[in-house]
Amino acid sequence: MSSRPRRPARPYRRPKKDPVRLIAYEALRAVDERDAYANLVLPPLLREARERGDIDGRDAALATELVYGTLRRQGTYDEIVAACVDRPLREVDPPVLDVLSLGAHQLLGTRIPAHAAVSTTVELARVVLGDGRARFVNAVLRRIAADDLDGWLEKVAPPYEDDPEEHLGIVHAHPRWIVSALWDALGGGRRDIEALLEADNARPEVTLVARPGRATAGELLTGEAVPGRWSPYAVRLAEGGEPGAIEAVREGRAGVQDEGSQLVALALANAPLDGPDGRRLDGCAGPGGKVAPLGALA
Repeated sequence: MSSRPRRPARPYRRPKKDPVRLIAYEALRAVDERDAYANLVLPPLLREARERGDIDGRDAALATELVYGTLRRQGTYDEIVAACVDRPLREVDPPVLDVLSLGAHQLLGTRIPAHAAVSTTVELARVVLGDGRARFVNAVLRRIAADDLDGWLEKVAPPYEDDPEEHLGIVHAHPRWIVSALWDALGGGRRDIEALLEADNARPEVTLVARPGRATAGELLTGEAVPGRWSPYAVRLAEGGEPGAIEAVREGRAGVQDEGSQLVALALANAPLDGPDGRRLDGCAGPGGKVAPLGALA
C-alpha cells in the first residue's frame, strides 16, 4: 500500500464571462433557433452591452466579425468539425455546435492566436454549456487547431476532378445547389466560378449615410471611419463596429445605407421632372432607406 500523500484537489474556478463571445453566441443561437436575421439580432445585443458598459467600439467590431464570419463559413466549419467528432454532426447538440463553430472561426478565420481561441471558447462553453460539455469542446478544438484552414480543406473537400461542385461548395462554404445554380448562370470555367464564390464570401464593410441637411459626412469620420468611394454622403466603417454608438445615427440624422442605395437616391433626386414634385413612392418595398435622403436632395 502506497504511503505517498494525495495531491490536494484544485479548488473550483468559476468560468470567466467574456461579453464579446457571449454576444456572438447569443446571436448564433437566435439564427439557429428562430431563423432570425443576424443583422437584426446583433445590433440590439451590442447596444444593450454598450449601455451596461460591458463593451467598447473594438469589442463591438470583434463581436460583429465573430458572428458574420462564423455564419459566412458555416458550411466549411461544419465539415471540419464533423471530421473531429466521434459521432454524426446531427447528433451534436445545436448549442454545442454553435460554440464549436465559433471556436473554429477564431482558429481558422481570424488572427487570434490558437491558444487564445481555444481558451476563450472553452470558457464560453463553461458558461453556456457547463463544465462537462466544455471538456468535449476543448478536445474538439484542439484537434481543429492541429492544422490551418488550407490543410483542413485538403482533408475534408473531395478533389475537384472527382466532384467539382462539392469541392467548390466545401472550400467556399456554399451549398452545392447554390454552386450549381451560380455556375449555370455564369457559364465559363473554374476560374470564373471560384472568383464569384470568393467575392460572395468577402467581408462587407458597414457604410453609413449622412442624411443631407441633417448631418455631414465629416461628422461621421471618427475612429476607423473613412470617406465613401462614390457617394458624397457616405462613410465606411472599415473595421466594422456598432453604428448605434454614433450620436448622429442614434438621433436619426444618419443611418446605415450602402453606397449603391445612396446613388439610387442621388440619381432620382437629379432626374428631370415633368410636372409637380410632390409625392414619392419607394417601389423597392424595403424599409425606406432610399427615400430618406430625398427630401433634402430634391
